[in-house]
Amino acid sequence: MNPVLDAFWRAAAYCFHPRVILLSFLPVLVAGLSGGVLAWFYWASTVELLRGVLEQSAWVAPVLGWLDRVSGLNTAAFLAPLLLLMLAAPLLLIASLLLVSAFMSSAVVALVSKRRFPALERRYGGSWWSSVFGTAGATLAALLVLALSLPFWLVPPVALLLPPLIWGWLSYRVMSYDALAEHASVDERRELMRSHRTPLLAMGVITGYLGAAPSLVWATGALALPLMPVLLPLFVWLYTLVFAFAALWFCHFALAALDELRRRRMAERRPPTEILDPLPTSSKPTGGGALPLP
Repeated sequence: MNPVLDAFWRAAAYCFHPRVILLSFLPVLVAGLSGGVLAWFYWASTVELLRGVLEQSAWVAPVLGWLDRVSGLNTAAFLAPLLLLMLAAPLLLIASLLLVSAFMSSAVVALVSKRRFPALERRYGGSWWSSVFGTAGATLAALLVLALSLPFWLVPPVALLLPPLIWGWLSYRVMSYDALAEHASVDERRELMRSHRTPLLAMGVITGYLGAAPSLVWATGALALPLMPVLLPLFVWLYTLVFAFAALWFCHFALAALDELRRRRMAERRPPTEILDPLPTSSKPTGGGALPLP
């Protein structure tokens, strides 16, 4: 089976492991409580602020006025919470990714290595602090590219392709490092990330699209604004579960690739077996059929 598909189905099966399910609630306790508190105190005021910005904008206000006359509704009151949700969704994605990287990645790697690769040697080519700082740096780079690309989101194909590519690159950088940090050496990690860049990036892009799936629930949140403090932990858990699956997917693929790399290197270093020439046979028969002494 293709290594990417094999890792995919293994990761899906591991998502039902009780330990993974319990670990998926850890970021919910942190992000859910903090996000719920912020939403409780600042949701209404932020929505009103965005509504005022829309109604006072020189180029948005005429369009809103035309929509009000056509629909008979207050368009700004409807668009303001949707705009806030669109702005909050990327931040929630990033927070989930950081929390998964900080709390779950090491536990996921330990689970996969213990159950599938118990004999794989640990060479500790990375550290927890390197993972944290690397995640922060990659996240800042992704946010910068995301901010610079916002004007292009008005073009429909770009809006569908660019964000998953950005999240895909971020997932590829963060989760590949976390999956290999404990078991691979620095040289092995660099070689694997270089030689498997295409499948790892493809896995990251698919993860980006999977991460967009829970955004469908955000529409319910926009229609049920009073329930936002209750719905927010659900959103965080859905995002976290997606990233937990992604962490398992990257871990299965990366550790299998590392195991294959070491087996290949061991086979290359093994000296060739010397083939001995057969003993020369005498053309003359010896007495009694005995072989001549050397």
